[in-house]
Amino acid sequence: MTPFEIIALRQTLKFVFIGVGLLAALIYAVFFCHRPPSRAKTIVKAIPMPAFAAAAWISFGHPAVVIALLLSAVGDIALARDGERPFLIGLIAFAAAHVGYVVHFWTLGTGPLDAPWAFIAAIAVFALSTERWLIPFTGDMRWPVRIYVILISLMGLTALGLPGLPLATFGAFAFLASDTILSLQLFRMSDSSRWQRPASVALWLLYAGGQFLILAGSGWATPLF
Repeated sequence: MTPFEIIALRQTLKFVFIGVGLLAALIYAVFFCHRPPSRAKTIVKAIPMPAFAAAAWISFGHPAVVIALLLSAVGDIALARDGERPFLIGLIAFAAAHVGYVVHFWTLGTGPLDAPWAFIAAIAVFALSTERWLIPFTGDMRWPVRIYVILISLMGLTALGLPGLPLATFGAFAFLASDTILSLQLFRMSDSSRWQRPASVALWLLYAGGQFLILAGSGWATPLF
């Protein structure tokens, strides 16, 4: 194959992988996200992030984004199961993914100190507020959750410093919002609450949509859109 044909093939595969990831994410949102754990649920949930990672890798995307997406896939699989151990594995995987995004955003951006102070203050208030509405309800997971809150807040702060990359910034805050909904589901909502189903749908759409926007906005040297 000529260099031109190889580049064309890579670009074609990029969009194929993105399409597969988006389709699987939509199927999961409609049919699986609000249902109890099952093998089919885990399989469908495990498709979008590796597909997005493959789209970035095949087309010379940023390695930090590829790694963060693969770590997120590990978290997806872990959280598809019940129990404290899978939750802890998922928490660690997503925490590592957030570290990857913090490094990536910091490399691309100007740093959070150039962002409007009102936004910085809002993130700080959010992080501190979890000591009232979240941490007291987490039991033995108190310190892992605290560390996770710090990491997602850092991701939000570094996303504020992305110049000219609004898709990635919106994606980062959608990801943060999905984590917030998940924490409410796990620690503040009863299993029988009527809000469980809409919360599951909103969580997944924000999470998958946020990851896609981060990929589209900062996964390559030039944004996808």
